[in-house]
Amino acid sequence: MAEILLQTLPFFALIGLGYWAGKTGFFSEEATAYLTKFVFYFALSAMLFRFSANLSIAEVLDWSFVGAYLAGTAVVYLLATAVALLFGRRMDEAAVEAQCAVIGNVGFLGVPMLVLLLGEAAIGPVLLVLATDLIVFGSLIVILITGSRDGRMRLGILATVGGGLLRNPMIVSITLGLAWSATALPIPAPANDFLEILGAAATPGALFAIGASLATKAAERVSIAIWLSFSKLVLHPAAVAVSALILFEIEPYAAGVMIAAAALPVAGNVFILAQHYGVAPQRVSATILISTVVSVLTVTGVIAWVNTF
Repeated sequence: MAEILLQTLPFFALIGLGYWAGKTGFFSEEATAYLTKFVFYFALSAMLFRFSANLSIAEVLDWSFVGAYLAGTAVVYLLATAVALLFGRRMDEAAVEAQCAVIGNVGFLGVPMLVLLLGEAAIGPVLLVLATDLIVFGSLIVILITGSRDGRMRLGILATVGGGLLRNPMIVSITLGLAWSATALPIPAPANDFLEILGAAATPGALFAIGASLATKAAERVSIAIWLSFSKLVLHPAAVAVSALILFEIEPYAAGVMIAAAALPVAGNVFILAQHYGVAPQRVSATILISTVVSVLTVTGVIAWVNTF
């Protein structure tokens, strides 16, 4: 585990550097917002397009893999929802808390870190986890929040969900990359060099942006945040491990990548959604802060374990 910790430390050190820059005011909130926008729309999109353009849909799309991930994730999602409702919180709050319990920072942290630590063969499984999170659970939270407020389901909700997916650069870049792959044409050398240079900015930029954004987050409603962090860092990878290794008997390497992805701390886009809909943003903020700090140890432990098989 000490060896894995030394390998993961540079990634978390970049997050720490970003946190320092944000906390000291060297990097303002506006600067953090623009860096995040650059990473989200340009650098990470270039990386994802280049990764997916070198895969085939047959390599990526594994329904057993999707089923295993969805089954394990659904257990924790329903548990977090039930606990929230049991303690008297509204349905929209329960939806946000459930999102915290299962949606990890796969895009900004998982893609660069897991591919480097677990090898290039991890690209396909990581992209499949990312796409599942964005399409299934990214849609579900919008449907639950909007539906709970209106008291009924409207066709307009589906239009909102569909429009959000079509405008998400991660979904678009993965889709376009797979479409290019289907043509069986190589990426022209100048274009490939351009994507490689731009995509190389994704890892340091994303990690620095995570840290800088954490500097603005306060640890409020700590007891709830600790419960949600425990759900995300411990219960989620544990449930996914049982589902992948025992129930669905997924091939060990792919299962290991799935479990490692499930162990990642809470994603920043959960806060963006919570803030957009005005549903418990401080609670989400605290959960992101706590889960990211604790994940230095938990993610290292999970990666060390999955490396054994």
